[in-house]
Amino acid sequence: MNKKYQVFISSTYDDLKEEREQVIKAVLEMGHIPVGMEMFSAGDEEQWKLIARQIEQTDYYVIIVGHRYGSETEDGISYTEKEYDYASSLGVPTLGFVISDDASWPSSRIDKSDKKLKKLEAFKSKVKSKLVHFWESKDDLHGKVSISLMKTMNLNPRIGWVRATDAPTTEATQELVRLSAENSTLRKKIEGFKTIEQPDEEKRLVHILDDNTRKFKVRRKSDKGRWDDAEKVRNTLLEIFLMIAPTLVNESSSKTIAKEIAFEHVGNNWFRTWPIGDNKIKGMIADLVALDLVQPSKKKHSVNDKEEYWSLTKLGNSILKRARRIQLEEGIDTLEDKSEEDF
Repeated sequence: MNKKYQVFISSTYDDLKEEREQVIKAVLEMGHIPVGMEMFSAGDEEQWKLIARQIEQTDYYVIIVGHRYGSETEDGISYTEKEYDYASSLGVPTLGFVISDDASWPSSRIDKSDKKLKKLEAFKSKVKSKLVHFWESKDDLHGKVSISLMKTMNLNPRIGWVRATDAPTTEATQELVRLSAENSTLRKKIEGFKTIEQPDEEKRLVHILDDNTRKFKVRRKSDKGRWDDAEKVRNTLLEIFLMIAPTLVNESSSKTIAKEIAFEHVGNNWFRTWPIGDNKIKGMIADLVALDLVQPSKKKHSVNDKEEYWSLTKLGNSILKRARRIQLEEGIDTLEDKSEEDF
């Protein structure tokens, strides 16, 4: 069934109109359903029940934070923060996008009141307590929201929505149950006929990826990008593949791949211009291309866009879906296992 997800987009309004439009556009381009304050009267307390009901029906919640705290309720909390708290209390996956301190921004869209600024900083700290992304422009925000939503939807699928005509009828459900039982019986018979175990190509590739290690450096923002101070790290090709594969389901540029890997090691402290050497990234991608897991993206881009874009092959998608199970079955350490060795 073709499932669509409802994405609630929350932010202050007047100062972030263009940014909201870009996020709405990103959600629509992915084929999902954006919902936000455009549907409601933002400062009307009577509308809160309607807003709350929409959040309750939401699959994913996107919060965009700029330099304004926004209009407040009678309790002295902004409507934006009230929406965020309610979504968090329901366990709705929240994706935070906070404006970078380095981003240029018109002074007319910045709070001047010390009281407002204090509340804004407290709210930003609350949002940053979870994984967040920092953005510098509406176009930058568009790309980061698309990638983050794609990764989250892949790793944490939700209930979503389907067309009524796509939903199974009672008769169809009964037939599916019958066919499932028949399929199970046939599978058991086939297993009984098997005398030679067929080689598992996906398991073989996972072992090849796990047996090959790559050493590289990660430049941190706090080190001002100096390679001499960069953190020395090593990962297996399997770890690298699992770091970047969720974004490659759609497509990802070489530079974004570098940032995804850097994030796993230094969080949001990665240096914004090639936190990992261009030559190192090219080598990693070449290894994955050689194993038929990654291919040049077939999507069209502007002639002025000089970035190299990559996507998963059919085999790469299969490996992404099965890798975790193969690791468990074969006793291959995961990143989580290796992190626990530090304790």
